[in-house]
Amino acid sequence: MSTKGTILLTGANGGLGLAVVRNIVSRSELAAYHGLYTVRDSSSSQRLRSALGDAAAASHSHDIVSLDLTRLDAVREIATAINARVAAGEIPPIRVLILNAAYLEFGAQTWTAEGFDMSFAAAYLGHWLLTLMLLQSMDRDHGRVVVIGSSAHDTQDARNNAGAQYADKKWQTIFHDSTEPIAKGTWSSTKEDPSFRGGYRRYGAAKLCQVMMIPELQRRIDADPVLKGISVLGIDPGSTPTYLVRRGDWRIVGLWTFVMPWLVVILTWLWPNGANRTVKKSSADILAAAFDSNPNLGEQPKGLYLNGEERMEMAAEARDPRKRDILWKDTLKYTRLDEKDTILANWA
Repeated sequence: MSTKGTILLTGANGGLGLAVVRNIVSRSELAAYHGLYTVRDSSSSQRLRSALGDAAAASHSHDIVSLDLTRLDAVREIATAINARVAAGEIPPIRVLILNAAYLEFGAQTWTAEGFDMSFAAAYLGHWLLTLMLLQSMDRDHGRVVVIGSSAHDTQDARNNAGAQYADKKWQTIFHDSTEPIAKGTWSSTKEDPSFRGGYRRYGAAKLCQVMMIPELQRRIDADPVLKGISVLGIDPGSTPTYLVRRGDWRIVGLWTFVMPWLVVILTWLWPNGANRTVKKSSADILAAAFDSNPNLGEQPKGLYLNGEERMEMAAEARDPRKRDILWKDTLKYTRLDEKDTILANWA
């Protein structure tokens, strides 16, 4: 068993997740960690198995774990099982928890069995519950939660201008006085806007909730006498050619499947931290943030947000304490979290 710690990565079978895994197994200092790689269905994770089957991965201990983040009962089951394994010494404490999985629907809109918008459930709600439950298994001196953000979370980010997703003033504020419109998918629904922009906005709303989690969770951790050594960071990996866009118009899918993988190599060479990046570049940035090798982080980085390798301010809505408080309280209600589920002292 590895003694360095555990790296837990969600969405490990997706394009960016796979790049992170390949990066880990190709570097001996990271391959020495135990890997917990979660996928929606481990029986259909051939890309991940191929990456882990390479000769370079031979010495990397790991598990592939089925985890449907849109099912809260499944999240509870997996988190409980991981906590039991860490407590029993079967796997080392979690050094890094990378919240990478996401769900984007450009066309049809779907909901979970509990009535939550699929993007909200996959990107935010499941991750929030997983994180709160796994805090007891984190490395309490060096543990780090890394949230994968997106320019989509900020309606004022110029990178959204090309698609005009937030051009209309009615869309420029995502979070109002309740999480409910985002959680239930009534904000920017297909009825309001059946174009790709409607789905992009719902994805952006889910990412906003994720980013709002960064400063709020860090604030609560900092006040916790047991967990105060843990840091929470966010990172926007830029637009990368991955499988995330597969639920959309054939023109969008075609562009990102066949054209962008080639074009993004040139774009990354010209502008290394530009809007479009290769998954190789973005995965390296994620791991640099996770393991303190990004010189822009400084000492003991907490509650920070990065755009690739550079420090960046998160959206104004994410910095709003009132909105963060509303989101936290609504999330408690949605997940039915109680004191038996987490060791975070200030959880309520």
